[in-house]
Amino acid sequence: MSRAGAGQSGSFALSLAEFAAQATEAIDVSLREIIIEVGSSVIRMSPVGNPDIWAQNTVARQYNKAVDDHNSDLRSDPANLTKAGRLKPGCKLNDGMDIVAPQGYVGGRFRANWHLSIDVVEKVTFDEVDPSGQETIAALVWAVSDFTAGQTAYLINNLPYAIPLEFGHSTQAPGGMVRITVARFQQIVQEAIRNNQV
Repeated sequence: MSRAGAGQSGSFALSLAEFAAQATEAIDVSLREIIIEVGSSVIRMSPVGNPDIWAQNTVARQYNKAVDDHNSDLRSDPANLTKAGRLKPGCKLNDGMDIVAPQGYVGGRFRANWHLSIDVVEKVTFDEVDPSGQETIAALVWAVSDFTAGQTAYLINNLPYAIPLEFGHSTQAPGGMVRITVARFQQIVQEAIRNNQV
């Protein structure tokens, strides 16, 4: 007895194999997209050191504001102004306190220390600074380019002040970075799946 279609090429099997390959690629692309969005979100929300808002500079900020307010008040009285509309000599208070920061300080080291590692938790820190976060995001995109389903991606920042910053130490990120991103995780996943449907 012979079966119907015996000996004919298996176009159904070929279609299934093509679909499986497309689905596997869509999963990998979706995972990469999720990792990039999660990492980029954390990097963008990471605070950048700004000596102007450091607690140790509170008195200097308050004093400098008081000087600015005083000079502004002087400008509101026409008797204190020249014909050109500037404060007359001797009226303006030329005083202020310096904002204290380490010599040569540039913010952005915390942002620059976010990095992606695959299948291993790396214990490294970097001296570079990246105030905008763009270089760090570019490095993340490059690092995730070969990521495939089944691997584990770790977004790491090993600076000793990473955990305090995550839990409200910075007025720039009082709700943290990771916790806010995790709260959006399901939305990030759904968007990546929509973008890469087979």
